[in-house]
Order: sequence, then structure tokens, then C-alpha cells
Amino acid sequence: HFQTMLKTKLNVLTLRKEPLPTVIFHEPEAIELCTTTPLMKTRTHTGCKVTYLGKVSTTGMQFLSGCTEKPVIELWKKHTLAREDIYPANALLEIRPFQVWLHHLDLKGEATVHMDTFQVARIAYCTADHNVSPNIFAWVYREINDDLSYQMDCHAVECESKLEAKKLAHAMMEAFKKTFHSMKSDGRIHRNSSSEEVSHEFES
Repeated sequence: HFQTMLKTKLNVLTLRKEPLPTVIFHEPEAIELCTTTPLMKTRTHTGCKVTYLGKVSTTGMQFLSGCTEKPVIELWKKHTLAREDIYPANALLEIRPFQVWLHHLDLKGEATVHMDTFQVARIAYCTADHNVSPNIFAWVYREINDDLSYQMDCHAVECESKLEAKKLAHAMMEAFKKTFHSMKSDGRIHRNSSSEEVSHEFES
């Protein structure tokens, strides 16, 4: 029955305008029903492996050089008191235009479904220059609460090296540039002197 049905389908698929079309049939066993790509792809994440130190609220609206030193010292002290001699990376930090993703890792070092998302437009400041450790990268984020109030939180991660921390700072700068120019072209940021000042402030 399967062979008859297959021949019927092949006839339909190979019909031409010639009066006597020639169709070559194969046995059903010779037809491979397979795919070159797996049906379920393992989801992989790109990004920099880091140790998330946590967050702490910070005050003020002017964010200049050195503004993250105090919160980073607080987070670093908590981290060094809690950790063992060998503290593995517990997260992947992925910086993109518009969003920053912090994928949390399990004990095996594999990405879990738990992920923190940060909107690049709400990041007020970032730096990789910290006296307590050159491997720390930190950013100040405007968190909006349920009652529409907001608070400024300083988040920090420990990277594998000073170079990795610098790379993250550079990637954040590029992400902010792309986000800023996109919002400006869409009209979400007015084309006036204040927007230029914001851009120059971040550049500095």
C-alpha cells in the first residue's frame, strides 16, 4: 500500500505536458527520510565569562570619574568575605546594542534560563578603572520600580583579566553609541544641544 501511494505521489509530482512521461521508480527502502540539520539545536550564548558581584544602590545624578569606587569597594568586600580560594565564573555578560544580557551559570558552568536584562538607554555610567581591582567592570543603571519611581544601582562583575574588563567598557561604549544614534534618528531624542551634550558626556 505504501509503495502504491508513493508511486501515485511521484506521478503527480513528475507530470509533464509530454504525452508519455517517463518516470523512474525506486523502492521505498532506497529513499532516505533524514535531515542534514538536527531538529533541536543546543542554545549557545556568546559573551564574556564573569563573576557577578551583585548590585548596590547609589545616590546622585552626576556620574563622573570615580563615582563607582565606593559602591564597588562595598561589593568587593562582600565578595571576598564570601568566596573561597577558587571562585569560578558564575555568569556570562553579553553586551549588545539596546540591551545587555547577564546569563547566570549553574554549578557546571552552563547557562541557565535565568537572565537579567539591562536597557542600554538606562545605563548612566560605566568604567573598568577601579583601584580595588583592575579586573572589575561596573555600570550604573536606572532601575524603574513598580510605582514608576526609580533608583540608581551600581552593578559590578569581576573579569578574568584587566584586558577583559577594558574590552567590556569599550563594548558598552559602542552599544551606547548605536543605541543613541538609533534613538536620535527615530525622533525619541530631540536633535538639540542637550542631546549633543549627553553624547559628548559619554564620549568623555
